[in-house]
Amino acid sequence: MKWLELFPESLKTLLMHLPRPLLESLEEVRIREGRPLEINTNGEHYFVTRLSKPTKIQSEAYCPSREDTHRFLEVISNHSLYTMEEELRKGFITIPGGHRIGLAGRTVLKNGRVEHLRDISGFNVRIAKEINGAADQIIPHLVDYRTSRIKHTLIVSSPQQGKTTLLRDIARQISHGSEKRRSFKVSIVDERSEIAGSYKGVPTFDVGPRTDVMDACPKAEGMMMLLRSMSPEVLIVDEIGREEDAEAIKEALNAGISVIASAHARDMADLSKRPFIKDLIQEELFQMYVMIDRFGKKVTYRLADSKNRTLQQQGITNAGGAHA
Repeated sequence: MKWLELFPESLKTLLMHLPRPLLESLEEVRIREGRPLEINTNGEHYFVTRLSKPTKIQSEAYCPSREDTHRFLEVISNHSLYTMEEELRKGFITIPGGHRIGLAGRTVLKNGRVEHLRDISGFNVRIAKEINGAADQIIPHLVDYRTSRIKHTLIVSSPQQGKTTLLRDIARQISHGSEKRRSFKVSIVDERSEIAGSYKGVPTFDVGPRTDVMDACPKAEGMMMLLRSMSPEVLIVDEIGREEDAEAIKEALNAGISVIASAHARDMADLSKRPFIKDLIQEELFQMYVMIDRFGKKVTYRLADSKNRTLQQQGITNAGGAHA
């Protein structure tokens, strides 16, 4: 578990001695200076004691010190915090392996806008997991075998239900192809470096042999760059929501490119309230919707067509940890 190397020795020792099944299923580690060390998995949260035991009792928990948080910040910034101005402005750092670390502290404003963070004392380490096979139940429904194309698809769920994990495996599978379907040229816009987990431009996750990744690039701009330069057959993008995202998706669809995207929402009714995504729904630009519901280790996918008519519901147990 290479992600354990992120932590200063004091915190790493506590985490690595957690019960093995719990350690392997971890999705988040939350560090708050002077407050209980928290871990999250399968929809449950626990604090961690000085003896590496999970507990629900706050008073029993280990509380990271200022030295712990300062050492952690030094490690994740590679001892060069001043070089991470853009990450500090956005409020998160993505490190090799696709792990994303959310940051909380005091904002510094310039002309009324956040310029960067200082006095950082809170961290949320979201542990990326590669689950080959996560999309097995979905892939057959995404392929239009009549036209040999991938259907325009939107994956919908609330945060941390597995959208990114699902997107990653969809990219891998359609890029590889199979005996029943041809392979496709895939392009990924990976604004937060989570889907492919690229390090120095090279994916660390298996996203397929015919997949190109535009890493750490704003979604709308990245989609247009890939359309012009890489001639994709399928374009994959995570967490759309802004006006420019919707316009770029329309451009891709008009260019004959299949789009697979994800968006945050509890359900279709909630999604329909989001200003720019609402237009995409009303124009029936997506042919397929995949709604994810997760209860512990049980993951349920509901598939619907462009008119939100339920096509099928798939329940999967032990599908692995979620990410995003």
